[in-house]
Amino acid sequence: MASQHAQWFTRSRRETRLLMRLALPICGAQLAQAGMSTVDVIMTGRLSASDLAAVSVGSGLWLPLMLFMTGTLMGLTPIVAQLLGGQETQRIRPYLHQALWIALTLGILAGGVLWFTVSPIFRVMDVPNDVADLAEAYLAAIAFGMPGIALFQALRAFSDGMNHTRPALWISLIGLGLNLPANYVLIYGGPGLVAIAGDGLPETLQTLPALGALGCGIATAISMWVMCLTMVVYTKRSRSYAPVTLWHSPTPPQWSGIRELLRVGVPIGVSIFVEVTLFTLIALFIASLGEVTVAAHQVALNYTSILFMLPLSLGMALTVRVGHSLGASPPPVARFVAWNGIVVCLLVALLNNLILWLTSSTIISLYTTNQAVHQLAMSLIGFAMLYQISDSLQVNMAGALRGYKDTRIIMVITLISYWLIGLGGGHWLGTRGLSQWLEPLGVHGYWIGLIAGLTVAAMLLGWRLHAISKAVSHGRRAVPRS
Repeated sequence: MASQHAQWFTRSRRETRLLMRLALPICGAQLAQAGMSTVDVIMTGRLSASDLAAVSVGSGLWLPLMLFMTGTLMGLTPIVAQLLGGQETQRIRPYLHQALWIALTLGILAGGVLWFTVSPIFRVMDVPNDVADLAEAYLAAIAFGMPGIALFQALRAFSDGMNHTRPALWISLIGLGLNLPANYVLIYGGPGLVAIAGDGLPETLQTLPALGALGCGIATAISMWVMCLTMVVYTKRSRSYAPVTLWHSPTPPQWSGIRELLRVGVPIGVSIFVEVTLFTLIALFIASLGEVTVAAHQVALNYTSILFMLPLSLGMALTVRVGHSLGASPPPVARFVAWNGIVVCLLVALLNNLILWLTSSTIISLYTTNQAVHQLAMSLIGFAMLYQISDSLQVNMAGALRGYKDTRIIMVITLISYWLIGLGGGHWLGTRGLSQWLEPLGVHGYWIGLIAGLTVAAMLLGWRLHAISKAVSHGRRAVPRS
Protein backbone atom coordinates (compact mmCIF):
# COMPACT_ATOMS: atom_id res chain seq x y z
CA MET A 1 0.00 0.00 0.00
CA ALA A 2 2.79 2.41 0.91
CA SER A 3 4.49 1.60 -2.39
CA GLN A 4 1.30 2.40 -4.31
CA HIS A 5 0.94 5.72 -2.53
CA ALA A 6 4.57 6.57 -3.30
CA GLN A 7 4.03 5.72 -6.98
CA TRP A 8 0.88 7.82 -7.09
CA PHE A 9 2.64 10.76 -5.44
CA THR A 10 5.58 10.54 -7.85
CA ARG A 11 3.21 10.39 -10.82
CA SER A 12 1.15 13.30 -9.50
CA ARG A 13 4.23 15.42 -8.86
CA ARG A 14 5.50 14.82 -12.40
CA GLU A 15 2.13 15.67 -13.96
CA THR A 16 1.73 18.76 -11.80
CA ARG A 17 5.15 19.99 -12.89
CA LEU A 18 4.19 19.55 -16.57
CA LEU A 19 0.88 21.31 -15.97
CA MET A 20 2.45 24.29 -14.20
CA ARG A 21 5.13 24.57 -16.90
CA LEU A 22 2.32 25.16 -19.39
CA ALA A 23 0.09 27.25 -17.12
CA LEU A 24 2.52 29.88 -15.83
CA PRO A 25 3.38 31.37 -19.26
CA ILE A 26 -0.32 31.34 -20.14
CA CYS A 27 -0.99 33.27 -16.92
CA GLY A 28 1.68 35.81 -17.81
CA ALA A 29 0.21 36.28 -21.29
CA GLN A 30 -3.27 36.76 -19.84
CA LEU A 31 -1.98 39.38 -17.40
CA ALA A 32 -0.06 41.19 -20.16
CA GLN A 33 -3.16 41.38 -22.36
CA ALA A 34 -5.27 42.54 -19.41
CA GLY A 35 -2.57 45.13 -18.75
CA MET A 36 -3.18 46.68 -22.18
CA SER A 37 -6.79 47.43 -21.20
CA THR A 38 -5.65 48.83 -17.86
CA VAL A 39 -3.14 51.11 -19.61
CA ASP A 40 -5.89 52.35 -21.96
CA VAL A 41 -8.14 53.26 -19.03
CA ILE A 42 -5.41 54.96 -16.99
CA MET A 43 -4.03 57.03 -19.87
CA THR A 44 -7.37 58.22 -21.24
CA GLY A 45 -8.56 58.93 -17.71
CA ARG A 46 -5.71 61.38 -17.24
CA LEU A 47 -6.78 63.26 -20.38
CA SER A 48 -10.51 63.79 -19.75
CA ALA A 49 -13.60 62.18 -18.26
CA SER A 50 -15.24 62.04 -21.71
CA ASP A 51 -12.33 60.13 -23.25
CA LEU A 52 -12.28 57.75 -20.30
CA ALA A 53 -16.02 57.14 -20.61
CA ALA A 54 -15.67 56.58 -24.37
CA VAL A 55 -12.94 53.96 -23.92
CA SER A 56 -14.86 52.27 -21.08
CA VAL A 57 -18.09 52.09 -23.10
CA GLY A 58 -16.23 51.02 -26.24
CA SER A 59 -14.32 48.29 -24.40
CA GLY A 60 -17.64 46.87 -23.24
CA LEU A 61 -18.43 46.21 -26.92
CA TRP A 62 -15.18 45.02 -28.50
CA LEU A 63 -13.79 42.92 -25.65
CA PRO A 64 -16.73 40.44 -25.64
CA LEU A 65 -16.38 40.11 -29.43
CA MET A 66 -12.66 39.43 -29.10
CA LEU A 67 -13.22 36.88 -26.32
CA PHE A 68 -15.84 35.09 -28.42
CA MET A 69 -13.32 34.85 -31.27
CA THR A 70 -10.63 33.68 -28.87
CA GLY A 71 -12.88 30.97 -27.43
CA THR A 72 -13.95 29.78 -30.87
CA LEU A 73 -10.34 29.51 -32.02
CA MET A 74 -9.42 27.61 -28.83
CA GLY A 75 -11.12 24.64 -30.48
CA LEU A 76 -7.84 24.16 -32.34
CA THR A 77 -5.85 23.51 -29.15
CA PRO A 78 -7.19 20.05 -28.16
CA ILE A 79 -7.06 18.91 -31.80
CA VAL A 80 -3.39 19.89 -32.12
CA ALA A 81 -2.54 18.45 -28.69
CA GLN A 82 -4.11 15.09 -29.49
CA LEU A 83 -2.47 14.85 -32.92
CA LEU A 84 0.89 15.77 -31.39
CA GLY A 85 0.47 13.17 -28.67
CA GLY A 86 -0.40 10.55 -31.29
CA GLN A 87 2.69 11.55 -33.34
CA GLU A 88 0.52 12.62 -36.27
CA THR A 89 2.19 15.99 -36.74
CA GLN A 90 1.73 15.85 -40.52
CA ARG A 91 -2.02 16.26 -39.97
CA ILE A 92 -1.70 19.43 -37.87
CA ARG A 93 -0.92 21.91 -40.67
CA PRO A 94 -4.27 21.59 -42.53
CA TYR A 95 -6.18 22.16 -39.27
CA LEU A 96 -4.17 25.29 -38.50
CA HIS A 97 -4.74 26.64 -42.00
CA GLN A 98 -8.50 26.13 -41.61
CA ALA A 99 -8.30 27.90 -38.22
CA LEU A 100 -6.56 30.82 -39.91
CA TRP A 101 -9.37 31.05 -42.48
CA ILE A 102 -11.90 31.05 -39.62
CA ALA A 103 -9.88 33.69 -37.74
CA LEU A 104 -9.67 35.96 -40.77
CA THR A 105 -13.42 35.65 -41.37
CA LEU A 106 -14.31 36.27 -37.72
CA GLY A 107 -11.91 39.22 -37.52
CA ILE A 108 -13.41 40.89 -40.59
CA LEU A 109 -16.97 40.27 -39.35
CA ALA A 110 -16.11 41.65 -35.89
CA GLY A 111 -14.52 44.72 -37.48
CA GLY A 112 -17.65 45.23 -39.57
CA VAL A 113 -19.84 45.00 -36.47
CA LEU A 114 -17.75 47.66 -34.73
CA TRP A 115 -17.70 49.87 -37.81
CA PHE A 116 -21.37 49.78 -38.77
CA THR A 117 -23.54 48.91 -35.74
CA VAL A 118 -22.25 50.89 -32.75
CA SER A 119 -24.15 54.10 -33.50
CA PRO A 120 -27.63 52.53 -33.10
CA ILE A 121 -26.43 50.65 -30.01
CA PHE A 122 -25.29 53.88 -28.39
CA ARG A 123 -28.66 55.48 -29.17
CA VAL A 124 -30.49 52.59 -27.50
CA MET A 125 -28.13 52.82 -24.49
CA ASP A 126 -28.78 56.58 -24.35
CA VAL A 127 -25.04 57.35 -24.28
CA PRO A 128 -24.37 61.12 -24.22
CA ASN A 129 -23.57 62.49 -27.67
CA ASP A 130 -20.04 63.68 -26.84
CA VAL A 131 -19.11 60.31 -25.34
CA ALA A 132 -20.81 58.42 -28.20
CA ASP A 133 -18.84 60.37 -30.82
CA LEU A 134 -15.53 59.64 -29.09
CA ALA A 135 -16.45 55.97 -28.57
CA GLU A 136 -17.40 55.55 -32.23
CA ALA A 137 -14.02 56.93 -33.30
CA TYR A 138 -12.26 54.65 -30.79
CA LEU A 139 -14.13 51.56 -32.05
CA ALA A 140 -13.58 52.47 -35.70
CA ALA A 141 -9.84 52.31 -35.02
CA ILE A 142 -10.14 49.08 -33.02
CA ALA A 143 -12.07 47.52 -35.93
CA PHE A 144 -8.92 47.54 -38.09
CA GLY A 145 -7.08 45.52 -35.44
CA MET A 146 -9.68 42.76 -35.05
CA PRO A 147 -8.45 40.57 -37.94
CA GLY A 148 -4.91 40.88 -36.57
CA ILE A 149 -5.82 39.79 -33.04
CA ALA A 150 -7.97 36.95 -34.41
CA LEU A 151 -5.05 35.60 -36.47
CA PHE A 152 -2.77 35.96 -33.43
CA GLN A 153 -5.20 33.96 -31.28
CA ALA A 154 -5.37 31.19 -33.90
CA LEU A 155 -1.58 30.91 -33.93
CA ARG A 156 -1.53 31.05 -30.14
CA ALA A 157 -4.06 28.19 -29.92
CA PHE A 158 -1.82 26.16 -32.25
CA SER A 159 1.33 26.98 -30.25
CA ASP A 160 -0.37 26.09 -26.95
CA GLY A 161 -1.48 22.76 -28.41
CA MET A 162 2.15 22.10 -29.40
CA ASN A 163 3.12 22.51 -25.69
CA HIS A 164 4.78 25.87 -26.42
CA THR A 165 3.01 28.44 -24.26
CA ARG A 166 5.94 30.81 -23.72
CA PRO A 167 5.82 32.48 -27.16
CA ALA A 168 2.38 33.91 -26.41
CA LEU A 169 3.77 35.33 -23.16
CA TRP A 170 6.74 37.08 -24.79
CA ILE A 171 4.71 38.36 -27.72
CA SER A 172 1.96 39.65 -25.39
CA LEU A 173 4.67 41.50 -23.45
CA ILE A 174 5.88 42.98 -26.75
CA GLY A 175 2.31 44.14 -27.43
CA LEU A 176 2.09 45.70 -23.98
CA GLY A 177 5.51 47.32 -24.37
CA LEU A 178 4.48 48.86 -27.69
CA ASN A 179 1.07 49.90 -26.43
CA LEU A 180 2.52 52.11 -23.68
CA PRO A 181 4.52 54.58 -25.85
CA ALA A 182 2.04 54.42 -28.76
CA ASN A 183 -0.79 55.29 -26.39
CA TYR A 184 1.15 58.19 -24.93
CA VAL A 185 2.09 59.72 -28.28
CA LEU A 186 -1.33 59.27 -29.89
CA ILE A 187 -3.48 60.16 -26.87
CA TYR A 188 -1.54 63.22 -25.64
CA GLY A 189 0.17 64.28 -28.89
CA GLY A 190 2.76 67.06 -28.99
CA PRO A 191 1.84 68.62 -25.64
CA GLY A 192 2.41 65.30 -23.92
CA LEU A 193 5.82 64.86 -25.53
CA VAL A 194 6.81 68.41 -24.57
CA ALA A 195 5.81 67.67 -20.97
CA ILE A 196 8.39 64.86 -20.93
CA ALA A 197 11.21 66.09 -23.18
CA GLY A 198 10.83 69.87 -22.99
CA ASP A 199 10.76 72.50 -25.73
CA GLY A 200 13.84 71.12 -27.49
CA LEU A 201 11.76 68.67 -29.48
CA PRO A 202 11.54 69.12 -33.28
CA GLU A 203 8.59 71.26 -34.39
CA THR A 204 6.95 68.33 -36.16
CA LEU A 205 6.73 66.39 -32.89
CA GLN A 206 5.51 69.39 -30.89
CA THR A 207 2.60 69.91 -33.28
CA LEU A 208 1.35 66.31 -33.21
CA PRO A 209 -2.40 66.36 -32.44
CA ALA A 210 -3.73 64.89 -29.19
CA LEU A 211 -6.20 62.28 -30.46
CA GLY A 212 -7.56 61.12 -27.11
CA ALA A 213 -9.83 58.07 -27.37
CA LEU A 214 -9.21 57.80 -31.12
CA GLY A 215 -5.47 57.67 -30.49
CA CYS A 216 -6.01 54.97 -27.89
CA GLY A 217 -7.89 52.89 -30.45
CA ILE A 218 -5.18 53.38 -33.09
CA ALA A 219 -2.46 52.35 -30.60
CA THR A 220 -4.40 49.23 -29.64
CA ALA A 221 -4.98 48.27 -33.28
CA ILE A 222 -1.26 48.72 -34.04
CA SER A 223 -0.37 46.52 -31.06
CA MET A 224 -2.78 43.84 -32.29
CA TRP A 225 -1.18 43.70 -35.73
CA VAL A 226 2.35 43.78 -34.33
CA MET A 227 1.51 40.80 -32.08
CA CYS A 228 0.04 38.98 -35.08
CA LEU A 229 3.01 39.62 -37.37
CA THR A 230 5.51 38.78 -34.63
CA MET A 231 3.75 35.47 -34.04
CA VAL A 232 3.83 34.75 -37.79
CA VAL A 233 7.58 35.42 -37.95
CA TYR A 234 8.24 33.38 -34.82
CA THR A 235 6.28 30.33 -35.96
CA LYS A 236 8.03 30.54 -39.34
CA ARG A 237 11.57 30.68 -37.94
CA SER A 238 11.40 28.67 -34.72
CA ARG A 239 12.65 25.08 -34.92
CA SER A 240 10.03 24.07 -32.36
CA TYR A 241 7.39 23.99 -35.09
CA ALA A 242 9.61 22.50 -37.84
CA PRO A 243 7.92 19.04 -37.87
CA VAL A 244 4.61 20.71 -38.82
CA THR A 245 6.09 22.57 -41.84
CA LEU A 246 3.61 25.25 -40.92
CA TRP A 247 3.96 27.74 -43.76
CA HIS A 248 4.52 25.20 -46.52
CA SER A 249 1.77 24.48 -49.09
CA PRO A 250 -1.14 26.66 -47.88
CA THR A 251 -4.38 24.74 -47.62
CA PRO A 252 -7.48 26.31 -49.20
CA PRO A 253 -10.73 26.44 -47.20
CA GLN A 254 -12.05 22.91 -46.59
CA TRP A 255 -15.49 22.49 -45.10
CA SER A 256 -14.71 19.24 -43.24
CA GLY A 257 -11.87 20.80 -41.24
CA ILE A 258 -13.76 24.05 -40.68
CA ARG A 259 -16.81 22.13 -39.48
CA GLU A 260 -14.81 20.17 -36.90
CA LEU A 261 -13.07 23.29 -35.62
CA LEU A 262 -16.38 25.13 -35.30
CA ARG A 263 -18.06 22.12 -33.67
CA VAL A 264 -15.41 22.13 -30.93
CA GLY A 265 -14.74 25.86 -30.80
CA VAL A 266 -18.06 27.69 -31.11
CA PRO A 267 -19.45 26.27 -27.83
CA ILE A 268 -16.27 27.46 -26.12
CA GLY A 269 -16.72 30.92 -27.62
CA VAL A 270 -20.36 31.05 -26.55
CA SER A 271 -19.47 29.90 -23.01
CA ILE A 272 -16.85 32.63 -22.64
CA PHE A 273 -19.22 35.22 -24.10
CA VAL A 274 -21.95 34.17 -21.63
CA GLU A 275 -19.53 34.50 -18.70
CA VAL A 276 -18.35 37.95 -19.81
CA THR A 277 -21.89 39.22 -20.32
CA LEU A 278 -22.88 37.86 -16.90
CA PHE A 279 -20.45 40.21 -15.16
CA THR A 280 -21.31 43.05 -17.54
CA LEU A 281 -25.03 42.77 -16.84
CA ILE A 282 -24.48 42.52 -13.09
CA ALA A 283 -22.43 45.73 -13.24
CA LEU A 284 -25.29 47.44 -15.12
CA PHE A 285 -27.88 46.30 -12.57
CA ILE A 286 -25.71 47.37 -9.65
CA ALA A 287 -25.28 50.83 -11.19
CA SER A 288 -28.71 51.80 -9.82
CA LEU A 289 -27.60 51.07 -6.23
CA GLY A 290 -25.36 54.14 -5.95
CA GLU A 291 -21.75 55.12 -6.56
CA VAL A 292 -20.41 53.64 -3.31
CA THR A 293 -21.90 50.24 -4.14
CA VAL A 294 -20.63 50.38 -7.72
CA ALA A 295 -17.12 51.33 -6.60
CA ALA A 296 -16.97 48.63 -3.91
CA HIS A 297 -18.23 45.99 -6.36
CA GLN A 298 -15.65 46.94 -8.99
CA VAL A 299 -12.78 47.06 -6.49
CA ALA A 300 -13.57 43.62 -5.02
CA LEU A 301 -14.18 42.11 -8.46
CA ASN A 302 -11.02 43.59 -10.00
CA TYR A 303 -8.77 42.34 -7.22
CA THR A 304 -10.23 38.83 -7.21
CA SER A 305 -10.11 38.71 -11.02
CA ILE A 306 -6.35 39.28 -10.94
CA LEU A 307 -5.92 36.36 -8.54
CA PHE A 308 -8.19 34.23 -10.72
CA MET A 309 -5.77 34.45 -13.67
CA LEU A 310 -3.78 31.45 -12.42
CA PRO A 311 -6.78 29.07 -12.04
CA LEU A 312 -7.98 30.26 -15.46
CA SER A 313 -4.57 29.52 -16.96
CA LEU A 314 -4.51 26.10 -15.30
CA GLY A 315 -7.80 25.32 -17.06
CA MET A 316 -6.32 26.28 -20.43
CA ALA A 317 -3.21 24.20 -19.74
CA LEU A 318 -5.36 21.27 -18.65
CA THR A 319 -7.00 21.22 -22.07
CA VAL A 320 -3.56 20.73 -23.61
CA ARG A 321 -2.48 18.02 -21.16
CA VAL A 322 -5.71 15.99 -21.47
CA GLY A 323 -5.70 16.26 -25.27
CA HIS A 324 -2.03 15.27 -25.47
CA SER A 325 -2.58 12.32 -23.11
CA LEU A 326 -5.50 11.03 -25.17
CA GLY A 327 -3.26 10.98 -28.24
CA ALA A 328 -0.08 9.64 -26.61
CA SER A 329 -1.21 7.29 -23.84
CA PRO A 330 -3.88 4.74 -22.89
CA PRO A 331 -7.24 6.42 -21.99
CA PRO A 332 -6.88 5.90 -18.19
CA VAL A 333 -3.87 8.24 -18.24
CA ALA A 334 -6.01 11.13 -19.49
CA ARG A 335 -8.43 10.53 -16.63
CA PHE A 336 -5.60 10.74 -14.11
CA VAL A 337 -4.29 13.91 -15.78
CA ALA A 338 -7.74 15.52 -15.64
CA TRP A 339 -8.45 14.82 -11.97
CA ASN A 340 -4.92 15.60 -10.87
CA GLY A 341 -5.42 19.01 -12.51
CA ILE A 342 -8.65 19.48 -10.56
CA VAL A 343 -6.80 18.80 -7.28
CA VAL A 344 -4.07 21.28 -8.24
CA CYS A 345 -6.63 23.97 -9.10
CA LEU A 346 -8.38 23.43 -5.75
CA LEU A 347 -5.07 23.92 -3.91
CA VAL A 348 -4.40 27.08 -5.94
CA ALA A 349 -7.89 28.38 -5.07
CA LEU A 350 -7.21 27.79 -1.36
CA LEU A 351 -3.89 29.63 -1.73
CA ASN A 352 -5.73 32.53 -3.40
CA ASN A 353 -8.16 32.61 -0.49
CA LEU A 354 -5.27 32.78 1.97
CA ILE A 355 -3.86 35.72 -0.01
CA LEU A 356 -7.27 37.41 0.07
CA TRP A 357 -7.57 36.85 3.80
CA LEU A 358 -4.15 38.32 4.54
CA THR A 359 -3.95 41.19 2.06
CA SER A 360 -7.48 42.34 1.15
CA SER A 361 -7.65 45.29 3.54
CA THR A 362 -4.25 46.62 2.45
CA ILE A 363 -4.90 46.12 -1.26
CA ILE A 364 -8.35 47.71 -1.13
CA SER A 365 -6.77 50.73 0.55
CA LEU A 366 -4.64 51.15 -2.59
CA TYR A 367 -7.80 51.29 -4.70
CA THR A 368 -9.71 53.80 -2.60
CA THR A 369 -9.44 56.11 0.40
CA ASN A 370 -13.23 56.29 0.79
CA GLN A 371 -14.07 54.52 4.05
CA ALA A 372 -17.59 53.54 2.98
CA VAL A 373 -16.28 51.96 -0.23
CA HIS A 374 -13.54 50.20 1.75
CA GLN A 375 -15.97 48.69 4.26
CA LEU A 376 -18.43 47.50 1.63
CA ALA A 377 -15.64 46.01 -0.52
CA MET A 378 -14.29 44.17 2.54
CA SER A 379 -17.75 42.70 3.15
CA LEU A 380 -17.68 41.30 -0.39
CA ILE A 381 -14.29 39.61 0.05
CA GLY A 382 -15.88 36.80 2.10
CA PHE A 383 -18.22 36.07 -0.81
CA ALA A 384 -15.23 36.29 -3.16
CA MET A 385 -13.43 33.59 -1.19
CA LEU A 386 -16.38 31.25 -1.72
CA TYR A 387 -16.72 31.92 -5.43
CA GLN A 388 -12.95 31.59 -5.97
CA ILE A 389 -13.28 27.90 -5.09
CA SER A 390 -16.33 27.13 -7.21
CA ASP A 391 -15.08 29.28 -10.12
CA SER A 392 -11.65 27.61 -10.09
CA LEU A 393 -13.24 24.16 -10.06
CA GLN A 394 -15.69 24.86 -12.86
CA VAL A 395 -13.15 26.53 -15.17
CA ASN A 396 -10.72 23.61 -14.78
CA MET A 397 -13.41 20.98 -15.21
CA ALA A 398 -14.44 22.79 -18.38
CA GLY A 399 -10.78 22.83 -19.46
CA ALA A 400 -10.47 19.07 -18.96
CA LEU A 401 -13.70 18.44 -20.88
CA ARG A 402 -12.36 20.54 -23.75
CA GLY A 403 -9.39 18.19 -23.87
CA TYR A 404 -11.97 15.44 -24.52
CA LYS A 405 -13.54 17.76 -27.17
CA ASP A 406 -16.77 17.63 -25.13
CA THR A 407 -17.70 21.31 -25.47
CA ARG A 408 -21.41 21.47 -26.23
CA ILE A 409 -22.44 20.34 -22.75
CA ILE A 410 -20.19 23.08 -21.31
CA MET A 411 -22.16 25.65 -23.29
CA VAL A 412 -25.51 24.32 -22.04
CA ILE A 413 -24.36 24.14 -18.42
CA THR A 414 -22.90 27.64 -18.67
CA LEU A 415 -26.12 29.12 -20.03
CA ILE A 416 -28.21 27.55 -17.26
CA SER A 417 -25.81 28.18 -14.40
CA TYR A 418 -24.66 31.70 -15.30
CA TRP A 419 -27.73 33.37 -16.69
CA LEU A 420 -30.63 31.51 -15.05
CA ILE A 421 -29.15 30.85 -11.61
CA GLY A 422 -26.31 33.36 -11.34
CA LEU A 423 -27.88 36.39 -13.00
CA GLY A 424 -31.56 35.60 -12.48
CA GLY A 425 -31.18 34.40 -8.89
CA GLY A 426 -28.79 37.20 -7.98
CA HIS A 427 -31.09 39.86 -9.42
CA TRP A 428 -34.04 38.41 -7.52
CA LEU A 429 -32.14 38.34 -4.21
CA GLY A 430 -30.66 41.76 -4.82
CA THR A 431 -33.92 43.53 -5.67
CA ARG A 432 -36.67 41.43 -4.05
CA GLY A 433 -35.16 39.16 -1.41
CA LEU A 434 -37.24 36.16 -0.35
CA SER A 435 -40.75 37.45 0.18
CA GLN A 436 -41.43 38.06 3.88
CA TRP A 437 -38.40 36.04 5.06
CA LEU A 438 -35.60 38.13 3.63
CA GLU A 439 -35.29 41.77 2.64
CA PRO A 440 -33.63 42.70 -0.68
CA LEU A 441 -29.88 42.13 -0.27
CA GLY A 442 -28.58 44.67 -2.77
CA VAL A 443 -25.09 43.99 -4.06
CA HIS A 444 -24.68 41.04 -1.67
CA GLY A 445 -27.64 39.34 -3.37
CA TYR A 446 -25.86 39.53 -6.72
CA TRP A 447 -22.71 38.01 -5.23
CA ILE A 448 -24.74 35.21 -3.65
CA GLY A 449 -26.23 34.58 -7.10
CA LEU A 450 -22.72 34.42 -8.55
CA ILE A 451 -21.66 31.86 -5.96
CA ALA A 452 -24.80 29.77 -6.57
CA GLY A 453 -24.40 29.84 -10.35
CA LEU A 454 -20.70 28.96 -10.27
CA THR A 455 -21.29 26.20 -7.70
CA VAL A 456 -24.03 24.62 -9.81
CA ALA A 457 -21.73 24.86 -12.84
CA ALA A 458 -18.92 23.16 -10.92
CA MET A 459 -21.22 20.34 -9.76
CA LEU A 460 -22.67 19.70 -13.23
CA LEU A 461 -19.31 19.91 -14.97
CA GLY A 462 -17.80 17.63 -12.32
CA TRP A 463 -20.52 15.06 -12.96
CA ARG A 464 -19.95 15.32 -16.71
CA LEU A 465 -16.16 15.02 -16.40
CA HIS A 466 -16.56 11.96 -14.15
CA ALA A 467 -18.93 10.31 -16.64
CA ILE A 468 -16.89 11.11 -19.77
CA SER A 469 -13.47 10.29 -18.31
CA LYS A 470 -14.73 7.02 -16.82
CA ALA A 471 -16.49 5.95 -20.02
CA VAL A 472 -13.43 6.70 -22.16
CA SER A 473 -11.09 5.10 -19.63
CA HIS A 474 -13.14 1.87 -19.52
CA GLY A 475 -13.60 1.70 -23.28
CA ARG A 476 -17.36 2.37 -23.22
CA ARG A 477 -16.84 5.58 -25.17
CA ALA A 478 -14.45 6.03 -28.06
CA VAL A 479 -11.50 8.37 -27.67
CA PRO A 480 -12.44 11.47 -29.73
CA ARG A 481 -10.30 11.51 -32.85
CA SER A 482 -9.65 14.22 -35.43
